[in-house]
Amino acid sequence: MVYKQSWGDRLFDLLIYLFMFAVFLAMVVPFLHIINYSLSLPAKADGQLLLVPRGFTLDAYKLVFTNESIVHSIFISVARTVTGTALMVFVTSMGAYAITRDDVAGIKFFRKFFVFTLYFSGGIIPVYMLNRALGLTGSFWVYILPGAVSVFNMILIKTYIESLPKELEESARIDGANDMYLFFRIVFPLSMPVLAAVSLFSGIGQWNAFVDTQFYNAMNPELFPLQYVLYNSLQSITSFEMYMQESQQVVVHLTPQSLKLAMTVLTVIPIMIAYPFLQKFFIKGLLIGSIKG
Repeated sequence: MVYKQSWGDRLFDLLIYLFMFAVFLAMVVPFLHIINYSLSLPAKADGQLLLVPRGFTLDAYKLVFTNESIVHSIFISVARTVTGTALMVFVTSMGAYAITRDDVAGIKFFRKFFVFTLYFSGGIIPVYMLNRALGLTGSFWVYILPGAVSVFNMILIKTYIESLPKELEESARIDGANDMYLFFRIVFPLSMPVLAAVSLFSGIGQWNAFVDTQFYNAMNPELFPLQYVLYNSLQSITSFEMYMQESQQVVVHLTPQSLKLAMTVLTVIPIMIAYPFLQKFFIKGLLIGSIKG
């Protein structure tokens, strides 16, 4: 039987397509303007919506990459994103596996304790005092260690682990496998879809973070991530003059806006690259359980 759409159905589909196209334009056009402005001569680009560059130039990006402070901030951002995400996934996934074990003494208390922390926290001042007492302030590790455990991600991973077939664990137990073998050889590989999802969430959070720099490393320029450098440049026009002096270049046709937009593009590109790379894991997660063999 062939279903024939009515005029009402076709009109509804058309309205949906138009709405989604409008949403697409609302998201893409501003970002496209930012990219094109950073690639254009400011004298030809000011006051216009740019769909293509006007007076193509890479001077803004050359200025960014010849400035030592900006290049170093990119290194700090990459280091904290990779290290922080890897440690979070490793520690949090082990914690998630531990709270799925019903035979662990006091496991019900620990489950409630972790959930409790989702609703209540000590606040900014106690957290700052704790990090200072641990000697983390003024160091790179203040970006990494406090986020090594994410309770929200732990619950996501726990739920996914509980959905795995119990027969896998039973067969491994019969062969003499212990918990370490079960986690690293069975549970961890099978949990790649949810681990990819939480890795993406954590990576984006680490890459975009700059508030913790204000709290703990505001007096340590060598530990500034790229987002904090961009934040400072957006706050003051003197940042542009400082970058010009440090880069030892004179680019008369550049403006502070060109430099800021070039830095903005650089902060977004890594996230745009990460999404397609992790997309295959999300698709794989959708197919788990749908194929029987």
